[in-house]
Amino acid sequence: MAEDQVAAFEVEEIEAHSPEGPPPLDPEVAERRRLALAQVRQYGDPVLRANARPVEVFDDELRAEVARMGALMSDSLGIGLAATQVGVLHRLLVYRVEQDAPVNALVNPVIECSSEDEEWAEEGCLSLPAVHVEVERPVFVRVRARDEHGHDVVVEASGLEARVIQHEVDHLDGVLILDRTTKDQRKEAMRAMREALDAA
Repeated sequence: MAEDQVAAFEVEEIEAHSPEGPPPLDPEVAERRRLALAQVRQYGDPVLRANARPVEVFDDELRAEVARMGALMSDSLGIGLAATQVGVLHRLLVYRVEQDAPVNALVNPVIECSSEDEEWAEEGCLSLPAVHVEVERPVFVRVRARDEHGHDVVVEASGLEARVIQHEVDHLDGVLILDRTTKDQRKEAMRAMREALDAA
């Protein structure tokens, strides 16, 4: 994976690779992020371990849900968000790997095939504060889904886009990055989370 495609799921995680640490966010951006993250379910919430149900109705309510999730993802400085992370048991995810690109919505996504080639990369999660762990995933996936209007969509994704989609599909199945890393990294992640919560 190219250096500019670090699999970071929050801005902080991209900037954390700098020896000086992340620069402070603009106060307005930081406040929007704080308010958005307050609406994202955090580790320990049982909904994060639930299996989401297929979406059957493609209506204005669903499209409003997509718009809300896209706004929350943007305000929280994330690049992917699953419906379960906002407490909704719908098989729905949104993502955007390029800052200026439109938000993509995948409804009832199914990973039809994935490459045999896999690679490790660091991932974080808006539902797991202060956690960064190495996760091994296929480099390429083909995903069949629908968009928020009910139209069929096929996405052939590689690199960061493939990783984000797989991360969010995991959420819809109640799987977290802690389940996909090593035992040592999981222990370190739990310690980091406890410290972050204590400092909050």
